[in-house]
Amino acid sequence: MAAQTFQQEYMQMPPITRAYTTACVLTTLAVQLDIISPFQIYFNPDLIFRQFQIWRIVTSFLYFGQIGFNFLFNMIFAYRYCRMLEEGSFRGKPADFLFMFMFGGFFMVIMALFVNLVFLGSAFTMMLVYVWSRRNPYIRLNFFGLMNFQAPFLPWVLLGFSLLIGNSVIIDMMGIAIGHIYFFLEDVFPRQQGGFKVLKTPRFLKTLLDDVPDQENYNPLPEVGEGFNRGLRRPPPQNQEDQAEQ
Repeated sequence: MAAQTFQQEYMQMPPITRAYTTACVLTTLAVQLDIISPFQIYFNPDLIFRQFQIWRIVTSFLYFGQIGFNFLFNMIFAYRYCRMLEEGSFRGKPADFLFMFMFGGFFMVIMALFVNLVFLGSAFTMMLVYVWSRRNPYIRLNFFGLMNFQAPFLPWVLLGFSLLIGNSVIIDMMGIAIGHIYFFLEDVFPRQQGGFKVLKTPRFLKTLLDDVPDQENYNPLPEVGEGFNRGLRRPPPQNQEDQAEQ
């Protein structure tokens, strides 16, 4: 019964979210089972450009460390906000969503050439969180029952949490910076006076992906559920204005 429920939930995931999270889990399991070594998949510019180990550009986004709290922490967030973006503002636009992946990945690789980062998955997750938070400004969140705030503050709350537990904030700052660049170019600049659309999804991606019909019995992930979501919940609307926005 549990296996059937898991399979049903897995197949209801939108395709890009399913592909990305599956790749992350399989990469981590391969490392955990000693099938591959982290030294074979980490980001190393010398090995990429001199020995043409091109796969490291991709695999550096797929590994969150050994299975444990940090892995679960990052995977749940990557899955949740990747899925909510794909089912929300990118619903019916898989080519645009994949193009955002490519945009973020490209600039993270460029930035990683100048800072000492070997795995980029956490920064990529922060980018997803940032874009989602800016596109849902009226959603109110609760962080482990300690504070209430609106969604745009979520990346900064997570940045502060990283500081408290002693993690490097460079990764979070990278994700926030690239997420903001994407949000500005896609959502802000085109709406300004004299603005225009800067980011244009390549036609071949639209041809390949945008004609894919929705799955039968499609069941989008609610923006807030009763399950484990890293201490974040959306309370009911406080007034008519909030309710209208939601």
